[in-house]
Amino acid sequence: MRVGVTIGAVLLAGAAAAHEDIADQYPQSELYDKPVEVIPHVWSAIGATAPPTYENSGHNNNLSFVVTGDGVVVINGGASARLAAALHEEIKAVTDQPVKLVINENGQGHAMLGNSYWAELGVDILAHEDAIEVFEKDGDFILQGMQNYNRDKAEGTGVAVPNLSFSDKYTVEMGEVALEVLHLGPAHDPGDTQVWIPQWGIVIAGDIAFHERMPPIFAETCTSCWIETFDGPFTALGATYVIPGHGHPTNMAQVTRFTSDYLKDLRAKIRVHIDEGGDLASAYYVDQSTWEGLDTFEELATKNAGRVYEEMEWE
Repeated sequence: MRVGVTIGAVLLAGAAAAHEDIADQYPQSELYDKPVEVIPHVWSAIGATAPPTYENSGHNNNLSFVVTGDGVVVINGGASARLAAALHEEIKAVTDQPVKLVINENGQGHAMLGNSYWAELGVDILAHEDAIEVFEKDGDFILQGMQNYNRDKAEGTGVAVPNLSFSDKYTVEMGEVALEVLHLGPAHDPGDTQVWIPQWGIVIAGDIAFHERMPPIFAETCTSCWIETFDGPFTALGATYVIPGHGHPTNMAQVTRFTSDYLKDLRAKIRVHIDEGGDLASAYYVDQSTWEGLDTFEELATKNAGRVYEEMEWE
């Protein structure tokens, strides 16, 4: 019964409150919002669905942790050392079990820059080999970007590369919990990682799954691959609960609608546009009004359309 009440309350809160213009929900902390217990033993601090800013301290993704009975597993290092420290304070308020592992969901700054805090404590940090490659190559540039918007809040943050890597699957058995750390295939970003807890039916999905914020499509993103990974092995997990990379905890129906269905719709619009002889300049303005209620629509819709055009032009 506790599971149903907890997840239901979180879902209702998300439906009512998710919006990129909502002010900081937890002003006494570096965190944008206080962690909530999504289901027993699985917690998440839900970040802003806006781009990273000084006001949200770069906490614009979800920082989750699992209390296993013999230690804590943290999912995402956070955007800075100070943000990681703020999350750690919340963990210590929940349990006296030590943090034993940090998992990065990809190689982006808000997943990895906080590693510098955890590494100083001697905590193992795990990421997919492709995400590590990105962070090794671009870490200094990513750090500078965070320093530009976060100013004094960037103090103490450095580039700390994960000391553990995996290619397809990494199993963590700790306390009473078995976590499957997965790379199910190409999706939003190189090295996208999902943390699946089969015994509880919950997946901490990372950026393979969106539902409140428009999915960003990067220049290197293969949208057909993303759809194939999402509709195939990700859906086959059969998760009951989903903590996406951004936005409130939800279920598979919602993330399917706003991720796979969105990508399919945009690709279909671009295919018609190309078949009718349309060029890149006009591709930016294909009709995406179905999705205009998503946060970051204004920032991402035209960029996404242009990138899909460039991807599909030679398919």
